[in-house]
Amino acid sequence: MRALCLILCGLLTALPAAAETALTVVTTGRASSNEWPLLIAKHKGYLAANGISIDFVSAPSTAQAIQQITAGSVEICASGGLTDPMRAIDKGAAVSILWIQAAVPPYTLWAKPSIKGFADLRGQRIMVGGAKDITRIYLDRMLAPNGLKPTDYDLFYAGTTASRYAALSAGGVDAALLVAPYSFQAGRDHFQLIGRLSDFVHDLPFTGTAVNTAWALAHPDLIVAYLKSFKQGVEWFYAPDHKQEAVEIFMAENPTARADVEATYDYYRDIGAFARDGVVTPDKLRTLVEALAADHDLVGSADPARFVNSAITKITETVE
Repeated sequence: MRALCLILCGLLTALPAAAETALTVVTTGRASSNEWPLLIAKHKGYLAANGISIDFVSAPSTAQAIQQITAGSVEICASGGLTDPMRAIDKGAAVSILWIQAAVPPYTLWAKPSIKGFADLRGQRIMVGGAKDITRIYLDRMLAPNGLKPTDYDLFYAGTTASRYAALSAGGVDAALLVAPYSFQAGRDHFQLIGRLSDFVHDLPFTGTAVNTAWALAHPDLIVAYLKSFKQGVEWFYAPDHKQEAVEIFMAENPTARADVEATYDYYRDIGAFARDGVVTPDKLRTLVEALAADHDLVGSADPARFVNSAITKITETVE
């Protein structure tokens, strides 16, 4: 009997581990703070435990990432601004919003030292992500309450925060909308903080996960595995006493000054940037849809239900 047990144990040990399904995930830029829960899911083994792995590819803008989703060359677009998949859906593309990742936008507006406040932005060059980018809508929400109209300044565009900060640092623009950790680097480099977007915007979700609709409906098990891993990453991020390890995980993917990453972690926790419940509903998208409609940026109606795929929502509602 003992010999039989040893043989069985040896056979079980020799069995190969269950193969992980590799998903190709496109991000805007490379390993930004917006992907932090996903990076945690990778490093803490949540992805592997749920039977998947991720091959990351990057695109210079969310619009280009959505083009890859539409073409079916990648399965998932992680952490892109929500306006781009919404525009694609509006025009009939086979794209769906899978999940709302960041409910609170963690942007701050920085300017050259001679600009001390909003009033000084008149006649200046301000850089956002794009003419149709969500960052342009966010900028409007900051500047309008401070008495500035779109004709009061000149807009310039770059799809990633890294590119916008490079332009600000080189003097190519006078102000730029930045996401952490570049915003903290701007402070160290003696640029002037003009305002925090979280003080002005409370009803416009920031980033979301988009998918190729046909692929998602054909692979509900992989959707659940991906979102379960992401949610585990979010909960781990918010748990007490994880700050230093979270910083190490981020720096392993994106070498950055530790002080800036630590400040980013504190800021994201303070504003509750990452959504714990990212299920997509019409109510969560309503204000964003209204903003696009007010800009005459929709082909179809401004009914937010148009931008919610109910079949995919049923899948995401099963994620624990």
